[in-house]
Amino acid sequence: MADGTDSDLGRAGALQTVVRKVIGPIFRAGFKLDVQGIDNLPSRGPAIIAANHTSVLDSFIVPAVLPRRVTYVGKAEYLDDWKTKHLFPALGMIPIDRSGGDAAKAALDLAAQVLDDGEFFAIYPEGTRSRTGVLYKGRTGVARLSHRTGAPIVPVGLQGMREIQPPDAAFPKFFKPATISFGEPLHPHEFGDPTDDPLIYRTMTDSLMFAIRQLSGQKYENRYAPSAAELAEQRPDPIVDAPLAERRTATAMLAGAGVGGGG
Repeated sequence: MADGTDSDLGRAGALQTVVRKVIGPIFRAGFKLDVQGIDNLPSRGPAIIAANHTSVLDSFIVPAVLPRRVTYVGKAEYLDDWKTKHLFPALGMIPIDRSGGDAAKAALDLAAQVLDDGEFFAIYPEGTRSRTGVLYKGRTGVARLSHRTGAPIVPVGLQGMREIQPPDAAFPKFFKPATISFGEPLHPHEFGDPTDDPLIYRTMTDSLMFAIRQLSGQKYENRYAPSAAELAEQRPDPIVDAPLAERRTATAMLAGAGVGGGG
């Protein structure tokens, strides 16, 4: 886990310039990317890039289309895999322990340092990837980071990414269209002083999620994104929830098994 030192910050994103200059044009052509609202990004100074998240490909596409270097957070489990252990940090990822506590705070402290240095920082306000494709309730950490550093939040709506690389797909599908839309920045001073009213963090976060919904065209659910395990538990019983016309009676099932009586 990064400890927020200058040396850690210097190593993060070492390959990102190469990605933007070489891989960026390949991504634009191979995935038919349509980038809109790029003028909403500040040409200098810090900004928080806050996007919806439906595909693992998002963390490659967003840095590739940005005109400036960006650092972002990713789940610490990525560093357990030899294929991504060095690649993701080199592309600008700060690992974050989603179990919370001091580890998550350390990652956000490093994010604040990135912004204090006048750079872009990207984050997914839902806190995880949406495995259903809908947009979920945002977590207030992004608003707290904005008020702490004074950096504006730029909402980003990604469309078509889930079709390019659906959940659990090993590889993306090329030559499918996708749109990346950058919205107008949200500035922390526009929402008031959170020391006077802590609910301002929630108000700013909800405004951000509304903007992302407008840009992404997603359906919104006012709850936090469920994990894959939680979704599995929520799946309806195929027999109990089947329409009445499709349910089989005990007599019919016995007859199908050759147990029925003769006439």
